[in-house]
Amino acid sequence: MDPRPTKLERRDGSKLLIEWSDGERREISFGELRKACPCATCREKHGAPPEPSGGLPVLSAAEARPLTIEGMRPVGHYAYAIAFSDGHDSGIYTLELLRSLGEPVAE
Repeated sequence: MDPRPTKLERRDGSKLLIEWSDGERREISFGELRKACPCATCREKHGAPPEPSGGLPVLSAAEARPLTIEGMRPVGHYAYAIAFSDGHDSGIYTLELLRSLGEPVAE
């Protein structure tokens, strides 16, 4: 059986610690999680050529605040949906994707 998360914990206000059933522990920054969003909109945005430079981008109030995780819920037995403080909540993060992100953490 593939490893499964056994514990999710916020750390330092900017990271998520995931403990897995095989004993591995991985710490992922909220920013890395947000950048890895697998939803269609984000995949399209990451693959799009950069906009011609004509000024600075305008940020919403939510985008200007430090990024946090507002909520996280399981999707079946294979993924988690994550809601971020910038209002984005359509990404479904498979367990395989979560396992590939971040850095291993010693106990």
